Parts: sequence; structure tokens; C-alpha cells
Amino acid sequence: MKIAVFGATGYQGKLVLAELARRDIETVLAGRDPARLEKAASAAGLRGAERRLADAGDHAALVSAFRGCDGVINCAGPFTSSGEAVVRAAIAADCHYVDTSGEQLYVKRIFDTFAAEAESAGVAVVPAANDGCVPVDLAAHLLADRLGPVEEIITTHVVAGGGGMSRGSLRSVVETIDAIKAGGLVYDDGDWRSGVPARHTAVTLPGRSEATPVMAFPVSEVVTIPRHIRVRHVQGLTEAALGDRLNTPLTPEIIESLPEGPDEGSRRTQRFTYVLDATGTDRRRARGIVEGPDTYGTTAVIAVESARRLIIDPPVPGVRAPAQAYNPAAFLDFLHPHGIRWVIEDVPAT
Repeated sequence: MKIAVFGATGYQGKLVLAELARRDIETVLAGRDPARLEKAASAAGLRGAERRLADAGDHAALVSAFRGCDGVINCAGPFTSSGEAVVRAAIAADCHYVDTSGEQLYVKRIFDTFAAEAESAGVAVVPAANDGCVPVDLAAHLLADRLGPVEEIITTHVVAGGGGMSRGSLRSVVETIDAIKAGGLVYDDGDWRSGVPARHTAVTLPGRSEATPVMAFPVSEVVTIPRHIRVRHVQGLTEAALGDRLNTPLTPEIIESLPEGPDEGSRRTQRFTYVLDATGTDRRRARGIVEGPDTYGTTAVIAVESARRLIIDPPVPGVRAPAQAYNPAAFLDFLHPHGIRWVIEDVPAT
């Protein structure tokens, strides 16, 4: 198979290149700067990989860059401003598509805009193929299998350590800060709404005796989960302490002065915990837990495996949630050797 990487010269893109090289998958690097493409290919051990020049603002060049490939992995954020152009070009080039976005409103726009186009082209589009959305969406499906019809799913994201965000992630934060401060979308009674207060102000996390203060947060699985589960209410949360950090003003100059992203040593110290608390319509409760290391490294593994599975075993064409595109338990088990642990457990009635 042949996979094109757009945004190959960015921090996340270079990690994706390294994962493709590790798995010996033929790779095409696509971007606008030939010198940076050369440097990224060399750093990833892909000196013989093809480079193709394209800019997100040039549809014809993008289509040409993707033509002849089986899939596209888009790592070029902020996706809110440029992602749709890359999706459109991938579909026009008859390529399956995944991206590493975590921008909730962008993910919803991809579902709203490209469903019919991707279906007609016979390709699958899976946005938000990252460390958070994919395992959480898959675990949500397994929770629903256990509970049956679901009244509510609340997801909580907690990340500790790791040396901070990459420049690309910070630019995405700046571009979507209004949605972040508003708490993002909530799925409620068959539709997505904004500005809905969080139902929970604290969550007891695995390994902690004290409840952790939380805040509403625009996670992507709020968009994806209701597409494959009968559920009335879905909302995402994160630690309230993150809100204080996001109140620090960020200018382009400040972001540019920071390191490109956390170094490998810092990434090794990072741990993420994603918790799904589900309540069935019969009031039975269950909890899903996904834990692992290194959000950026895990995203690279997930993005490459997501694209690979679309190519070797395509789902029904269209824009798909992870659980619509992949077997949930099989994909989660694939992640086990990469340090990701997951469990679905019943919660005793109180």
C-alpha cells in the first residue's frame, strides 16, 4: 500500500513518518517546502520516499499529490482553517482519509459536509484518528454492548506530564479558544448543542481517592459516539486546572519562540487516562477506562493503523466514526503492545 502524509514536516507529521517507516509502509511526503520535506524524510529514515509539493490552498496540486496513493494521513493543523481542503482533495483522488485533529467543531463539519461525497466516491473518511477519540469511541461502543440502550455517556480526559503541547497543538488551541471556553458541543436528545453546562463538577478517577474538579471540554467523541450508539446525552470533560492554563494569552510570537514539541524523554514521562461513565436507560452503570503513555506517539500509531485498516478492509464508504470503521475490541487489543490498557467494568449500584 502507499500512504500520503500531508503536514509531514510538522511535529506530529514527523512522528507519523517514523511510524510508517517502522512498519515499512510506502510513504509519500506532501507539503509546500521541498527543503523541509527532504529534512523530514531523512530524519524518519525515508530518504527514498517520494516527495510531492502541494499547498492546502491549491486543490489541483493537492489532488495531484494524493493521486495513486491508497490513503491520506493529514497532520497539518490547525484543521479548522485548512482541513476541509485536504479532505476534499483526498476524496477527489479516490483515497481513504484520516487526520489527527482534535478540533471538535471541525470534526462535526467533516461529517456534515462530506458524507455524501465520500460515499459517492467509494472511500472512507475518519477524522480525529488520535490518541483520544479513537480508543474512547471504540470503548463507548463496547459499553453500549454491555448496557444496551444508553441514557448518558460522560467522558473525562486527563493527561499528566509530557512536557506540554506542540506548537501545532497550541495554534489549534488559539484558533478554537472560543469553543474551548464555551465547553464545546453536547449531544442531547438527538442533536448537538453548545453552551450546555457540565452535569458533573467532579469525577473520581482511577487510582485517586479524592474526586477531581472537572470542566466541560470540546472532545471529538461527543461528535462520533452518537453516530453508532443509541444514547440520549453525551458530554466531554477535562480537569478544571486546564482552564487556568488556557487563560494564559498566546500570541503567534510566543508560540514560535517555544520548542516544536516535547522531546522524547518528556514524552516517556507522560500518562493519559480517559474515563467513560455510562448509564443505561434501566439505570445500570458501567465504566470504561483507557490508559497509556505519550499522546503524540500514540496518535502516530493510531493514525497509521487507522489508515492501514481502511485500505486493507474498507468499511462502508462515507464519513465514519472509529467504531463504524473498525472492530472495537480488535483495534483496542492491537494497541496493547504500545502500552495502552483498557477495561470495561460494571459499576455497582449505590
